[in-house]
Amino acid sequence: MSKQNPTYTIRGGRELYGSVSVSSAKNAAAAIIPAALLVKGKCSIDNIADISDNKMLFRILRHMGAVVTKRGHDAYDIDCTGVGTHAAVFDEMRRIRASYYLAGALLGRFGRADIALPGGCNFGGPRPIDQHIKGFTAMGAAVDIKNGVLTALAPDGLHSAYIVLDGIPSVGATINIMLAAALTEGLTVIENAAREPHVLDTAQFLNQMGADVRGSGTETIKIRGAARLRGGEHSIIPDQIEAGTYMIAAAATGGEVELTNVITRHLECVSVKLREMGAAVDEYPGEGRVVVRSNGHLRATDVRTLPYPGFPTDMQPQLTAALCIASGTSRVTEGIWEERFRYLDELMKMGAKVRVIGSTATIEGVRSLTGATMKASDLRAGAALVVAGLCARGTTVVEGIEYVERGYEDIVGKLTRLGADITSTKSGAASDAPAEELSAL
Repeated sequence: MSKQNPTYTIRGGRELYGSVSVSSAKNAAAAIIPAALLVKGKCSIDNIADISDNKMLFRILRHMGAVVTKRGHDAYDIDCTGVGTHAAVFDEMRRIRASYYLAGALLGRFGRADIALPGGCNFGGPRPIDQHIKGFTAMGAAVDIKNGVLTALAPDGLHSAYIVLDGIPSVGATINIMLAAALTEGLTVIENAAREPHVLDTAQFLNQMGADVRGSGTETIKIRGAARLRGGEHSIIPDQIEAGTYMIAAAATGGEVELTNVITRHLECVSVKLREMGAAVDEYPGEGRVVVRSNGHLRATDVRTLPYPGFPTDMQPQLTAALCIASGTSRVTEGIWEERFRYLDELMKMGAKVRVIGSTATIEGVRSLTGATMKASDLRAGAALVVAGLCARGTTVVEGIEYVERGYEDIVGKLTRLGADITSTKSGAASDAPAEELSAL
């Protein structure tokens, strides 16, 4: 008997009301968990979301000899003192894109890293790690890739360097260089560094462990290598992408939704666009909450994805789903990764009117979408299909939900508590999905 593919079934057209607590940032945990390899001591980390990507990273660390202990609902202790290997070439490495952060951590700790490169999502086109390699090479490592395994070796040890990243600031390269430099003698400087919140959170984690990282959140980051990183405590920031997804869902369906456990400044780009579309967004920075109110009748707007603090590429599919029912003509320009538009074929099954020329999608708003059976090809595209299903007439079936569950903790439960009619056949194999998080490139 064949195993049924897991799905979400959504009966749309229901307004959302209530409050939802936002989980910890997937992209921050993806860097901070591997960063624990640099620490000889116990790292006590709070606010780790119960998602498959984090579970996979814990399994990888345990394979390498780390002791990972759960202290509470979302709290873990990680002790990598006993890790004695610079190699991580087992199969789990290929299932999660953020596993490449082990390269910077292992290179920084041992002067060598052998890691199996992660697989890819159905985005098409290359997803280069050339800026990662550029940074490692500048610090004295020889880097080679053969048969899907990246080997970085610094025979004379790593040394500090002045590194200028090319083109669009690379989040992944910025973090990987920070990790490699944390224990490297001297001052390493990264110019054109990424400024995303999870870069800053990773730097704060390293500093809590005894590192000296300055300038995170700006275009210039300086890392003065420490002799040793000790244990310490850290709490991961809330997930701006999860928060933005629920904000957009509330605006598209109508109703009133309060989001708690948020950092409001991380959400400003989403708040601005939702206000342009006719939703009301009230921010309470001192209380860590945002309230979105909407009658579900949205106006068209234009948006271009950009590095932080611009509108994030990870929010583009969800916003586009809402724009499909916005009155007027919208234009969405993908400034980071234009192949991400492939999910639009699925929205057109629901009656969306979209055409793509180059890196710009033009959306003619329709009165309503109609439920259909669709398949997610990646994490954020899957979230977009959920948003579309929530505001569509009739029943929507979303396949490929293993992608969605890699980045959203208890999405079905949270939406249900807001009044959505969504059920899941539930998968236990979310970690089998290929990796894809483009914002981490």
